[in-house]
Amino acid sequence: MKRAHRFWHLLSDAAVPAIAFGVIGFFGAYALFGSNGILAWGDYQRALHQRQAALQVAQIERARLQNRVDLLNPAHDNPDLVDELVRQRLGVVSKDEVILPLK
Repeated sequence: MKRAHRFWHLLSDAAVPAIAFGVIGFFGAYALFGSNGILAWGDYQRALHQRQAALQVAQIERARLQNRVDLLNPAHDNPDLVDELVRQRLGVVSKDEVILPLK
Protein backbone atom coordinates (compact mmCIF):
# COMPACT_ATOMS: atom_id res chain seq x y z
CA MET A 1 0.00 0.00 0.00
CA LYS A 2 2.82 2.38 0.87
CA ARG A 3 4.51 1.71 -2.46
CA ALA A 4 1.36 2.52 -4.43
CA HIS A 5 0.81 5.68 -2.42
CA ARG A 6 4.41 6.75 -2.93
CA PHE A 7 4.15 6.05 -6.66
CA TRP A 8 1.03 8.20 -7.03
CA HIS A 9 2.61 10.96 -4.94
CA LEU A 10 5.73 10.89 -7.15
CA LEU A 11 3.57 10.89 -10.29
CA SER A 12 1.51 13.87 -9.09
CA ASP A 13 4.69 15.79 -8.21
CA ALA A 14 6.10 15.16 -11.70
CA ALA A 15 2.87 16.00 -13.58
CA VAL A 16 3.10 19.81 -13.36
CA PRO A 17 6.70 20.06 -14.62
CA ALA A 18 5.96 17.51 -17.35
CA ILE A 19 2.96 19.53 -18.56
CA ALA A 20 5.04 22.73 -18.39
CA PHE A 21 7.82 21.15 -20.49
CA GLY A 22 5.22 19.89 -22.94
CA VAL A 23 3.70 23.34 -23.35
CA ILE A 24 7.12 24.96 -23.72
CA GLY A 25 8.10 22.29 -26.26
CA PHE A 26 4.90 22.86 -28.22
CA PHE A 27 5.43 26.61 -28.48
CA GLY A 28 9.10 26.13 -29.27
CA ALA A 29 8.29 23.73 -32.10
CA TYR A 30 5.60 26.09 -33.41
CA ALA A 31 8.06 29.00 -33.36
CA LEU A 32 10.41 26.95 -35.51
CA PHE A 33 8.10 24.93 -37.78
CA GLY A 34 4.79 26.83 -37.64
CA SER A 35 3.19 28.89 -40.39
CA ASN A 36 4.80 32.03 -38.97
CA GLY A 37 7.95 30.31 -37.77
CA ILE A 38 11.58 30.79 -38.57
CA LEU A 39 11.55 28.23 -41.39
CA ALA A 40 8.71 30.11 -43.14
CA TRP A 41 10.87 33.25 -43.36
CA GLY A 42 12.21 32.28 -46.80
CA ASP A 43 8.69 31.88 -48.17
CA TYR A 44 7.79 35.33 -46.86
CA GLN A 45 10.88 36.82 -48.51
CA ARG A 46 10.00 35.23 -51.88
CA ALA A 47 6.41 36.44 -51.63
CA LEU A 48 7.62 39.93 -50.72
CA HIS A 49 9.90 40.10 -53.78
CA GLN A 50 7.09 38.88 -56.05
CA ARG A 51 4.68 41.46 -54.68
CA GLN A 52 7.26 44.23 -54.99
CA ALA A 53 7.77 43.31 -58.66
CA ALA A 54 4.00 43.35 -59.21
CA LEU A 55 3.83 46.72 -57.46
CA GLN A 56 6.47 48.16 -59.79
CA VAL A 57 4.53 46.93 -62.83
CA ALA A 58 1.34 48.47 -61.44
CA GLN A 59 3.12 51.77 -60.73
CA ILE A 60 4.45 51.91 -64.30
CA GLU A 61 0.97 51.21 -65.67
CA ARG A 62 -0.50 53.84 -63.37
CA ALA A 63 2.05 56.40 -64.58
CA ARG A 64 1.20 55.55 -68.19
CA LEU A 65 -2.52 55.96 -67.54
CA GLN A 66 -1.94 59.19 -65.60
CA ASN A 67 -0.03 60.59 -68.58
CA ARG A 68 -2.92 59.64 -70.85
CA VAL A 69 -5.41 61.32 -68.50
CA ASP A 70 -3.25 64.43 -68.37
CA LEU A 71 -3.21 64.55 -72.18
CA LEU A 72 -7.03 64.43 -72.18
CA ASN A 73 -7.45 67.15 -69.56
CA PRO A 74 -10.07 69.63 -70.88
CA ALA A 75 -8.05 72.60 -69.60
CA HIS A 76 -5.13 71.77 -71.88
CA ASP A 77 -5.97 68.77 -74.02
CA ASN A 78 -3.74 67.33 -76.71
CA PRO A 79 -5.58 67.83 -80.02
CA ASP A 80 -3.78 64.96 -81.74
CA LEU A 81 -4.76 62.45 -79.06
CA VAL A 82 -8.35 63.70 -78.95
CA ASP A 83 -8.61 63.45 -82.74
CA GLU A 84 -7.16 59.94 -82.70
CA LEU A 85 -9.55 58.73 -80.02
CA VAL A 86 -12.63 60.29 -81.58
CA ARG A 87 -11.84 58.88 -85.01
CA GLN A 88 -11.15 55.40 -83.63
CA ARG A 89 -14.29 55.28 -81.50
CA LEU A 90 -16.59 56.66 -84.16
CA GLY A 91 -15.06 54.57 -86.90
CA VAL A 92 -14.39 57.49 -89.24
CA VAL A 93 -10.85 56.50 -90.13
CA SER A 94 -10.26 56.35 -93.84
CA LYS A 95 -8.75 53.25 -95.37
CA ASP A 96 -5.67 55.13 -96.47
CA GLU A 97 -5.02 56.62 -93.01
CA VAL A 98 -2.64 55.07 -90.55
CA ILE A 99 -3.09 55.77 -86.86
CA LEU A 100 -0.02 55.29 -84.76
CA PRO A 101 -0.92 54.62 -81.13
CA LEU A 102 0.82 56.73 -78.53
CA LYS A 103 2.59 54.62 -75.95
